[in-house]
Amino acid sequence: MNYDIFKIVILIAYFSVLAILAFYGSHRYLMVYLYRKYAGEDPLPLAPFSDQDLPKVTIQLPFFNEKYVAVRLIDSICEMDYPNDHLEIQVLDDSTDNTTELAQEAVDRWKKKGIDIVLLHRTDRSGYKAGALHEGLKVSKGEFVAIFDADFIPDKSYLREVIHHFSDEKIGMVQARWGHINRDFSLLTRVQAVMLDGHFVIEHTARNRSGRFFNFNGTAGVWRRATIDDAGGWEHETLTEDLDLSYRAQLKGWKFRFLKDLAVPSELPVEVTAFKSQQHRWAKGSIQVAKKMLSQILKSDEPFFIKLEAFYHLTANFAYVLMVLLALLMPIAIYIRVNSGWTTFLMIDLPIFLGATFSICYFYYKSQREIGFGFFETVRLIPAVLGIGIGISLNNAKAVLEAVVGYETPFVRTPKYAIVETTEEKKSWMKKSYIKKGRILPLFEFSLGIWFTLSIVNLLTNSAASYYSLPFLALFQFGFFYVAILSMSQHLRTFRASST
Repeated sequence: MNYDIFKIVILIAYFSVLAILAFYGSHRYLMVYLYRKYAGEDPLPLAPFSDQDLPKVTIQLPFFNEKYVAVRLIDSICEMDYPNDHLEIQVLDDSTDNTTELAQEAVDRWKKKGIDIVLLHRTDRSGYKAGALHEGLKVSKGEFVAIFDADFIPDKSYLREVIHHFSDEKIGMVQARWGHINRDFSLLTRVQAVMLDGHFVIEHTARNRSGRFFNFNGTAGVWRRATIDDAGGWEHETLTEDLDLSYRAQLKGWKFRFLKDLAVPSELPVEVTAFKSQQHRWAKGSIQVAKKMLSQILKSDEPFFIKLEAFYHLTANFAYVLMVLLALLMPIAIYIRVNSGWTTFLMIDLPIFLGATFSICYFYYKSQREIGFGFFETVRLIPAVLGIGIGISLNNAKAVLEAVVGYETPFVRTPKYAIVETTEEKKSWMKKSYIKKGRILPLFEFSLGIWFTLSIVNLLTNSAASYYSLPFLALFQFGFFYVAILSMSQHLRTFRASST
């Protein structure tokens, strides 16, 4: 290929990727705008139930190998401030280790205290979490169903704060915000907390209060049983059964409610491989739901703005594929222009970069300020959030492509270690079970870090007019190196810890 043609092809591809990323980045501005427009305290229930009229609630606790946190959750649920004769608790256990025995002991202990609690153990894990929830519903007695994953610790008042919203018969699901008990454990957990806060505080509030679709997040929410049945029940064609059911229910006309001011404490993954596995599942599942539901959504009678938001929501993870393409193209595009004397053309992508990047920065900044974090505490984390978001792009792009081609993978649950923030826990978790094995992906992430290092070296030897690109190149370099090195070092440390 002629070199001039090669340069044109690279630059066209580069600017095309940038433009599409800017398209998705602009959506963050919309979310912040809608959040600011509808900001305020959570909506009040239509008409609270009296104590005599409180409905029967089934609480489902899906477990799969959760020996470190199973008893903690069971104890928390059984201490819930709700009438015992209006409460049923199901421990849905698919475990293959001693979680079953530990959970059964806790169940028996609470049964003796008069709690209606049962452990339902499956030896066939068909349907994974969705399958367990479906089987539990077959024998449940509640008019409403609350679901908590093993890493959550709801307050005693949770049910009483949520259940009254169902006095409005149009409401089919109420979702609470996720809190984080180990936010300050490490840089990784702080970044995860910021990412999740952006999703919950800004996106969920904006979508829900502006009349757009939003979704149940798999835990810390309560469903009206009739809504689940009307929407077709739990299905497991996708890895995000919660997102799937949410769209099916809302297309049926059910209304959802998000409670921003009600936070349910939960544990963030401290292991980067577990974090990447969780991100992989969420990214792949959302594209699977897009393939399954988007056509139906676009053909529905919903207003255009709701359809457009659903498109953004379900396809947003394609941005990770674009991010990987950008990572491959950016150093080449900059090299072409610097060495061809086209440095003035570098100013073309600067506004696009800043537009997309600033939208993300402001999005996360706003979420942190809204839940009470200080200016400097928030600002200092933003570069790490951007960098680690870039660093996991290869992992998430792989998930997206797997979903596109229909490559099936099992539901891989995120391991929990009952970690808060003590010094001893920062060391002891590496000796615990469920540590994920290292894979080859960190080598590719490390290679991309080297790729950007070479680009930075090349840039430093050329015209100072192009130095403005250095912060962006350094951000990519940091992200890929951080994720790759942390993946490899944690694997090595856990291997050594487990050997001692």
